[in-house]
Parts: sequence; C-alpha cells; structure tokens
Amino acid sequence: QVQLVESGGGLVQAGESLRLSCVASGTILSIDSIGWFRQSPGKQRELIATITSGGNTHYADSVKGRFTIYRDNAKNTVYLQMNSLKPEDTAGYYCNLPYDYRWKWGPGTQVTVSS
Repeated sequence: QVQLVESGGGLVQAGESLRLSCVASGTILSIDSIGWFRQSPGKQRELIATITSGGNTHYADSVKGRFTIYRDNAKNTVYLQMNSLKPEDTAGYYCNLPYDYRWKWGPGTQVTVSS
C-alpha cells in the first residue's frame, strides 16, 4: 500500500513563496498522473495541478501562472512550487491520484498566507 506524506507548508506573507513536497513510500515510475489538491474549511476539495509521466502539466485557473508542479521519480517525490502567494491560497494541501481512483489521503500540509 502506497503511503503519501506532504510537507513544506507554513505561514508566509502575501507575495512570498513556498515549495511543497509529497513523498511516496514506493516508486512512482509506474504512476501515469499525480496531482495536488487543496481544501479550506467548509469548501470542496479542489484539484489544482497535475503532472503526467511524460511531464505534461495542467493547472486550475486559480493557480495558473503562479504554481509549478514537477516530479523527481528517483526520489519518489512530487513538488509544488508556489510563487506570488495570496491570502486565498490558504488551505490544507494534499497529493493523490487525480483521476478515477484515490490512494489513502496523507496528513496534508497547511499553507497560511497573511495579507
């Protein structure tokens, strides 16, 4: 069973940057697509970025141009570089399979952006 652990969140001011990491317990070489989600209290979980094994990426409009997803298969890790952070980016951030199936959710990592 694959385990996912997210890290890298924190408290920052608007305009600053963070890099989130998602480490899988097993190899991700066979994973076609993986993504980052976020969820604020009282809101639906939102898929904000995906990356395929070929390196193709897609982003939600809310983060396009500011966030970058990339993966390092040798380290079994997926990253989310977040620039120009805004208060509305405040949420818990999680990684998981974006389509059809989900692995067990990891603990997530909290990002809080102050104005």
